Amino acid sequence: MTNLESLQKAIDIAGGQHALAKICQTSQPRIWNWMNRDKKVPAEFVLTIEKATGVSRHELRSDLYPLENNNQVA
Repeated sequence: MTNLESLQKAIDIAGGQHALAKICQTSQPRIWNWMNRDKKVPAEFVLTIEKATGVSRHELRSDLYPLENNNQVA
């Protein structure tokens, strides 16, 4: 799943762009911009969205929150 698909998943879970905007204390047009112009969630909103929707920070911004590799050889 891409970061953009994960954002859409969070929007769906929240109940739409307006609902996610309220959660993030921002405007619905800004959410629309994330989807259609920016193609990603700004870093300062990732943890808020994760907490409210359950969509992980890694799914929302894998560039900022990569999966930890616990299989590294010491």
